[in-house]
Amino acid sequence: MEKQSIDQLKQICSQVRRDCLRMVHAVQSGHPGAALGLTEFFVALYFNEMTHDNKFKMDGKDEDLFFLSNGHVSALWYSVLARSGYFSTEELGTFRKLNSRLQGHPATHEGLPGIRIASGSLGQGLSVAIGVAQAKKIDKDDKLVYVMMGDGEQQEGQVWEAGMYAAHHKVDNLIAAIDYNGQQIDGPTSKIMDLKNLKAKWEAFGWDVIEIKKGNNVESVVNGLAEAKSLTGKGKPVMILLYTEMGYGVDFMVGTHKWHGVAPSDAELENALGQLEETLGDY
Repeated sequence: MEKQSIDQLKQICSQVRRDCLRMVHAVQSGHPGAALGLTEFFVALYFNEMTHDNKFKMDGKDEDLFFLSNGHVSALWYSVLARSGYFSTEELGTFRKLNSRLQGHPATHEGLPGIRIASGSLGQGLSVAIGVAQAKKIDKDDKLVYVMMGDGEQQEGQVWEAGMYAAHHKVDNLIAAIDYNGQQIDGPTSKIMDLKNLKAKWEAFGWDVIEIKKGNNVESVVNGLAEAKSLTGKGKPVMILLYTEMGYGVDFMVGTHKWHGVAPSDAELENALGQLEETLGDY
């Protein structure tokens, strides 16, 4: 896709946040917190950084590929895919409804364009992304593989086994990212199971690590993704620590785990939408 300007990316972010809130509100079910916090990353990735084709083909040959490990952020991914032209934005109105392709966690059996694996069982996405990255090397495909994980997900042992494997096998066409918002379903990560120094841990496991300190600033995210890409092909996998605020963009949702999996009421939706400009037209 043609790269968008920073101003255009900001406009897309506003609309995507509106989409997410309306989708979750309509069925009173879903996960708005992390979806709002990760909006800049997903928009920058799909509208600026990745080489991808919305005429979807499952093998992803000659394309950059993205995998979502923390699948509860599905509303955000669906919105970005629809706004990228993978399917009609009108389909966003079927989110989490009976027989919808837009399930609460992404799935593949309904053939939704843009989705290559079912996800949501935390800890598994990095392993899948590593395998796909290795397949690209075998196929002499020079495109990259991206994967997003949650910070609470770093409490899963499979993540660290995969991390050790990727470094040992020099999977250097892989860019992983962690949504470092300090929140998980039951509270702050510091209280549930403290992650300590993630940068030092991933470096000790043999990864190149960059930090995007302003994960809700689209220009910072664009620059950070470019830096991460510049580190690929040098013998190490790359990890992005993306510092975000859960619920970003809506003043009563920001910075708390309480909106991890709670839908806004009618009045709360009206309040939230009043803080977000409709830029591309609501579905």
